[in-house]
Amino acid sequence: MNVRSVADVGAIDLNADLGEAFGVWSLGDDEAMLDLVTSANIACGFHAGDPSTMRRVCQAAADRHVKIGAQVSYPDLAGFGRRFIDIDPDDLRDAVLYQLGALDGFAQVAGTGVAYVKPHGALYHACITHPDQAEAVASAAHEYDPSLAVLGAPGSPLLAVADALGMEPIAEAFADRAYRSDGTLVPRSEPGAIIIDPAVVAARAVSIATERRVTAVDGSPVEVQVRSICIHGDTHGAVALARAVRAGLEMASIGIHPFTD
Repeated sequence: MNVRSVADVGAIDLNADLGEAFGVWSLGDDEAMLDLVTSANIACGFHAGDPSTMRRVCQAAADRHVKIGAQVSYPDLAGFGRRFIDIDPDDLRDAVLYQLGALDGFAQVAGTGVAYVKPHGALYHACITHPDQAEAVASAAHEYDPSLAVLGAPGSPLLAVADALGMEPIAEAFADRAYRSDGTLVPRSEPGAIIIDPAVVAARAVSIATERRVTAVDGSPVEVQVRSICIHGDTHGAVALARAVRAGLEMASIGIHPFTD
């Protein structure tokens, strides 16, 4: 797998968390989001998603030439993967490997494959604060396919381990989430953590892509040296947010391209 070099200003990847339906329970509009993003973080069945959903979303992504990423999680369907689990790193490694294999099977059937790995929810944050869990996630990805890219928080142990293993670390920022001044996300339990105004989200995306910074809740600038911008597929009005972000980036003459070839 060859990795595209994204210029400091001029090009950015758009990713979204998709495939998060489960059984008769639906969430988000995967097909509409796939028309707007360049990379799709597809749930692998541990926090959301099921075999038929994985097949459908992988095929829809392949049809649109959208890159497929495995959005791996703790085994936490009931909590949507948003609860921290003090799991043994070896067990976590195997859980990630299991999810990778499951999603890649459907990606291969769709004529493509998994290009990268991104942790979901509480596991994403644990890969910032718990180096042993970060190492487990990166190690599982490396065991499965050393050419995989790893998508995560800037400066996180996850990206450091991926880099040390010779994998491609890809830093991302969130256009629809509020930041604290230290660069961490405002917890979802706090007011204002999720931003749903399309104009505001689009302006933040343009700032991330052109200035490499985002404004924190206290008004201070936060530096975000990233190659991808995430828009959550389960955010209220996600499609409108993604359309606004794409339009804003295009108006600012920012190229929108996947970070992998």
